[in-house]
Amino acid sequence: MRSFMDSNGDGIGDLPGVLSKLDYLQWLGVKAIWLTPIYPSPMKDFGYDVADYKGIHPHYGTMQDFDELLKGVHARDMKLIMDLVPNHTSNEHPWFKESSSSRDNPKRDWYIWCDAKKDGSPPNNWLAEFGDSAWEWDEHTQQYYLHSFLKAQPDLNFRNKEVQEAIFDVMRFWLDKGVDGFRVDSIAHLIKDKLLRNNPVNPAFEVYMQASKQFLKIFSTNQPEVHEVIHAMRDVLDAYKDRVMIGELYLSVSGIVSYYGGTNKGVQLPANFQLITEDWKANKLAVTIDKSEALLPHTGWSHWAIGNHDQTRVISRVGKRLAKVAAFLLLTLRGTPAMYYGDEIGMHNVSIPPGEMKDPQGLMEPEKNFSRDPQRTPMQWSNKDHAGFSTGNPWLPVASDYKEINITMEQQDNQSLLMLYKRLISFRQQEPSLSTGEYFPVFANNEILVYIRQREGADRFLVVLNIGSMKGIFVQEEAAGLQGAIELATTKRMEGSKIGKMIELEAGEGIIVRLNKS
Repeated sequence: MRSFMDSNGDGIGDLPGVLSKLDYLQWLGVKAIWLTPIYPSPMKDFGYDVADYKGIHPHYGTMQDFDELLKGVHARDMKLIMDLVPNHTSNEHPWFKESSSSRDNPKRDWYIWCDAKKDGSPPNNWLAEFGDSAWEWDEHTQQYYLHSFLKAQPDLNFRNKEVQEAIFDVMRFWLDKGVDGFRVDSIAHLIKDKLLRNNPVNPAFEVYMQASKQFLKIFSTNQPEVHEVIHAMRDVLDAYKDRVMIGELYLSVSGIVSYYGGTNKGVQLPANFQLITEDWKANKLAVTIDKSEALLPHTGWSHWAIGNHDQTRVISRVGKRLAKVAAFLLLTLRGTPAMYYGDEIGMHNVSIPPGEMKDPQGLMEPEKNFSRDPQRTPMQWSNKDHAGFSTGNPWLPVASDYKEINITMEQQDNQSLLMLYKRLISFRQQEPSLSTGEYFPVFANNEILVYIRQREGADRFLVVLNIGSMKGIFVQEEAAGLQGAIELATTKRMEGSKIGKMIELEAGEGIIVRLNKS
């Protein structure tokens, strides 16, 4: 949100800025947009420290601006997803001010408070995600409160039904306005171990890792009771027509799948970040994808992403050579693909000088280079000053190569990454097998990943991707008899040609083949 488009020259992206670029998103083929938090906030963690769940931060505009944006999104047959941050609030939220005012305040139990140990130390060994203790001492009431992130972000107590109802009321407020659903932040954190037991030491911890990884978060996250809360959230959502809940999760495939719920009444789209966290070897990705498919509930639907605001950009992670094949992978798998702004033009991580670092995660351990600022730099719209993002000085530096890598330039180049994304999105949306068909694995080795997408009664497609660093070869078995012509390719000269028994692709090349009817 902060980095998409600034309308008033203050260097911060805003709601009118998003509204001004809806035509671009519609042109690209985007069907839904997700806004990072826009609520009033002290901005200690750029909006993830919410001070008022039912307002708009002045940096981003007004409630009228939001209403106009929502109207503009729906007029273009698109959806608007809000970022819901239920695990914690700002310490400036009125709820926490009441809770911390005295031990007998009616909202005391809205947060997680605990006495110190006899020696005055915190109740247990839990660490916040940013590396320090997850407990902060409150001198006024002589107890510790829990914060899974910054000390300015106290955790709500979701074992308290009043807290649940308060968040459900927030959901209804925005649903009544017409938003199409929520991306729920840190959803696995909502319930903690009732006994507040110590987390076990992580035997795989190395000093170069984030300090928070010293312990395995066995008791501080992903507790069984969290699913009861999610079911209740889903009940709120299901009272409205065609609304969605996306859950932010960094778990194993089996852990992700558990969030669909036993009767598929959990999260409709548990976020799957395996394509971000997994080593980009074709055979390893194949196992991850196959496992996700195998464990997916019959009535479930997958979610895939290759980038987000917390992770290194895809090009900086896998290399420029694989940029186009990464787009092929994301947009040909079964499930809902989630794109991160700027990935469609090849934006990369930007080096941020130490004195300009803003991200609290980076500032907590500056020597380890864990800042998320490099992947959050302003969108590169044009070759104008500040990449056309703002007429003022942007809140983070713009990439130095913005004059070559920007939307205006790439829209004029049929061979650009942007135009490939547009063609892939359009092709996916018009072909039933690619949009809703089944996934069938075919082959994988160190370089080559091959699969078929097929919907009954529609054309079948063979997808062949070289995700390696050298030429790869796929030789189909005699019994396979796969024949057809290449519809889309990372290299346009390949399009239209027919495939044979052996397919050779250079590193970073990919093809989609419309298979002959058998």
